[in-house]
Amino acid sequence: MQNKQFIKIFLFSLLMAGNWGCTDLVEDVLDESFEGAGQAEAISGAIAPAYGYMRRGVWRHTIYFGLQEVSSDEAILPARGGTDWFDGGKFIAAHTHQLTPTNSLNRDSWNGVTTNISRALTAIEVLRPLSEEGNTEATGALHEMIAMRAYLNMLMLESWGLVFQKEASTETSVILRGQEAIDYIKSELESVVNQINTTRGPGRFTQGAVWGLLARLHLNAAVYRDPYGTPDFTAEDMNRVIQYTDNIINSGQYSLSPEYFELFNDENNSNPELIFALDQRGQLQNEHGRWAYWSVSGAMLARPEWIADGNPDGTNGPAVTPDFYQTWVDAYGDVDPADADARFYQRNTLVPEELQDLTGMSPANDENHFFCVPPLDFQMDRGILRGVQWGPREGADGNFLACEDGSARIYPVREDATSSVRLAEEEVYVTHVPEINFTTEGSFHNTGYRFAKHQFSRTSPNGTNGSSVDLVLLRLGEVYLNRAEAKLRLGDNAGALADINTLRSARNARPEQTPQPLDAIDIDILYRERGFELYWEGHRRNDQIRFGKYEDTWTEKTDNDVNKRLFPIPQSAMDGASNLPGFLVQNPGY
Repeated sequence: MQNKQFIKIFLFSLLMAGNWGCTDLVEDVLDESFEGAGQAEAISGAIAPAYGYMRRGVWRHTIYFGLQEVSSDEAILPARGGTDWFDGGKFIAAHTHQLTPTNSLNRDSWNGVTTNISRALTAIEVLRPLSEEGNTEATGALHEMIAMRAYLNMLMLESWGLVFQKEASTETSVILRGQEAIDYIKSELESVVNQINTTRGPGRFTQGAVWGLLARLHLNAAVYRDPYGTPDFTAEDMNRVIQYTDNIINSGQYSLSPEYFELFNDENNSNPELIFALDQRGQLQNEHGRWAYWSVSGAMLARPEWIADGNPDGTNGPAVTPDFYQTWVDAYGDVDPADADARFYQRNTLVPEELQDLTGMSPANDENHFFCVPPLDFQMDRGILRGVQWGPREGADGNFLACEDGSARIYPVREDATSSVRLAEEEVYVTHVPEINFTTEGSFHNTGYRFAKHQFSRTSPNGTNGSSVDLVLLRLGEVYLNRAEAKLRLGDNAGALADINTLRSARNARPEQTPQPLDAIDIDILYRERGFELYWEGHRRNDQIRFGKYEDTWTEKTDNDVNKRLFPIPQSAMDGASNLPGFLVQNPGY
């Protein structure tokens, strides 16, 4: 216990010297899944803040994840009912590509990534001397932190066009851009790729994860070199992508998941498709289900085993843009994408046929229009949600309405009392419609189809804290897509088509919804396939830039300025560096 307290004090002092935030420090410093004392505790105490902050400070729904999603053609977040989610207009500005250096969504994302880089550096400073003394556990952890720093700098390069090179907290960072930034990240990853662990699992950086990052780096190198021009995808880069993706695919460590949505369930940590994910199995006691609930209707009560008061529900946040939904419609024509592609939709709420017709029904007269499901058996539908939704209903006493045997009554979900689609005292059902925009009617709480890709965790009593669904950042499905793209850009259409069809055919847990093999492929079809496979995982903005789609028009976005491919450096960062002339130079266009 004295050792544990010493480590806390030591790291606290180091963090203060490093000059970065210490919010929830005691909660985050010690990872309770590690056991031991002395140096072993120093190792776990060093890496836990770095891993933990990626989940809370970077890939939080209203920080870096939200910035990536809402700035793309995949998601839109209007001010629901004129007020909900307005938040100073930050999400509207992101979607329309009208960000300014003072936008708080952009600022919080920058701060999250740079703070996490500082945490990785702090861990490196703790671990390096232990490694030099011959501690093999410290050496392994050191390799992970070097990989983490490289990964975080890739996020910086992708979003703001620069990276920070710094080897000690007492130094001033060197700012790198373009090829210099690529070379630095590459050298960091290559320095550990043949030494880093291979067996830690998806919650830690492993050799597979580093191979995957090297493949991403080379796939995007043309954009990173010249973020404002037409990308020049060199044969050298594309061959490197193929080399590293081959390493992953041929390693035998990973396999594609037959059930697509099992990739985003409670037990996904053990899914063999995952290569790197943010571990949420009680690692730091601050796990969260934000990616699950953010888009879902605020009236959807997803976990009837808990009392209704405080039960898991959605927030009526971002929705699918009509443009992104149309890509599915265009791909499958007369066939509903829910029938054609297992990645689009998984029906879990099996409404009896005799209840499906809601003609003349409303929450005011549907008291007996329900079916019964044992609370632990209820699962809301997954994927892209459309139309009327079904779920448990709260009674006047704050508990769920129950059947005689204690099962949950499953009704058509009724809109919240504060919903903008409620008219006076009239009660209506949650009915998601495709159209959504920034007009009054277009921003009603029911507008836009919804992302429900991730499971509302069984381990969370309120749908927020305590989620056990790992947040997937790199998986084998992406690896196949990356290899297919490299092959296609080298002119190997047959090889690219084979990779895409391998991926499509692998989603065969529901045979009637297994996407059929494609007959041919081109760059636009490949771009479409990336959207189908990777939606709501934070990839779309980067894909749009690489495929030359980011200046297109969609929903409420008409800006076609190539300068908007990079976000502005926050004004707070510019002001903070004002005593170092020339240290930070604002990106063009801002």
